[in-house]
Amino acid sequence: MTTLAATAPVTPALQSRLPQVGTTIFTVMSALAARHGAVNLGQGFPDFDCDPALPAAVATAMAQGHNQYPPMAGVPALRQALAAKMQALYGLTVNPDTEVTVTAGATQAILTAILAVVHPGDEVIVLEPCYDSYVPNIELAGGQVVRVPLTPGTFRPDFAAIAAAITPRTRALLVNSPHNPSGMCWTAAEMQQLDALLASTDVLLISDEVYEHMVFDGQRHESAARYPGLAARAFIVSSFGKTYHVTGWKVGTVVAPAALTAEFRKVHQFNVFTVNTPVQHALAAYMADPAPYLNLPAFYGAKRDRFRAGLGGTRFRMLPGEGTYFQCVGIEDLAVPERDLADGAFCEWLTTEVGVAAIPLSAFYGNGFDQRVIRFCFAKRDDTLDEALRRLARL
Repeated sequence: MTTLAATAPVTPALQSRLPQVGTTIFTVMSALAARHGAVNLGQGFPDFDCDPALPAAVATAMAQGHNQYPPMAGVPALRQALAAKMQALYGLTVNPDTEVTVTAGATQAILTAILAVVHPGDEVIVLEPCYDSYVPNIELAGGQVVRVPLTPGTFRPDFAAIAAAITPRTRALLVNSPHNPSGMCWTAAEMQQLDALLASTDVLLISDEVYEHMVFDGQRHESAARYPGLAARAFIVSSFGKTYHVTGWKVGTVVAPAALTAEFRKVHQFNVFTVNTPVQHALAAYMADPAPYLNLPAFYGAKRDRFRAGLGGTRFRMLPGEGTYFQCVGIEDLAVPERDLADGAFCEWLTTEVGVAAIPLSAFYGNGFDQRVIRFCFAKRDDTLDEALRRLARL
């Protein structure tokens, strides 16, 4: 007779799909900041609210009955508004029915693009330092990550290194401009050079442009959409969360040629299917006025200037801040004993002892390359920035 053993249930063992992945540095530093009452300039999100007209538009959409599944590719009015924006800003004509898809944030968009086109053994080039989702996305698709460093110090693309990394197995190249974490923005000349480099290849481009409206000092955002040769091979990714200060809404977009979009949607329909209906209707209505995103360079440019001016009295070494809402600084000249710590340990000390959280740049490299550089986020209220600057003044 068989009896049940009086033992605790055992969870079956498994082999991790991402054995090298742990808790992200952003979660770690935000938790550390909360425990120590630090001003959190680490994780990249605003501490101010969005335009009240946006949640009001969501409430209106709900009251109007927009509460069921929308079309898989996105609400038609929103896709039409996005197509009109691409034409007005970048001169790219896109079909909203076959070339524009609404996604559950830019992170989902990038993962879906990679899963749609990368097969096991395909190589995908990433330019380091890079956003932390890129490499795990490639690994989940069975692709081989090929890391090419941006030029240390300036973070400009090294085209000789990129060209050397391209092989017959290269399926895609991931680029990000304006660049997280450095704030570097690709120039027109660099985009033209990229266009020429890829012209004779079958390499696809995944262009992460979530900070497209945060480019300062009169510079123009050089979207892949501006260059026909690049647009013809690109998934162009953007984010309403970044643009409209609603990162928690997790709504992004992908613009791509019809053939690429068809493959993208095959994956999209099974990993998300579709995106929050009333929010899409609200965004479509809100996009009728381009002023909110056209005014972002002045809005965030002023915050950058305020933050940089405040750091001017410290020994932080300021790196260029051409775009995004991040500012990178060198820590090698600080007159504190902790200046000789690795950048990660320095950020922990800065959080616990000075009361300001930042992110070590080494976290954006696969090999943990430490340049003695850390990243601050200045997408904060002026009083938040001023308090952080008051605490940092001792350095």
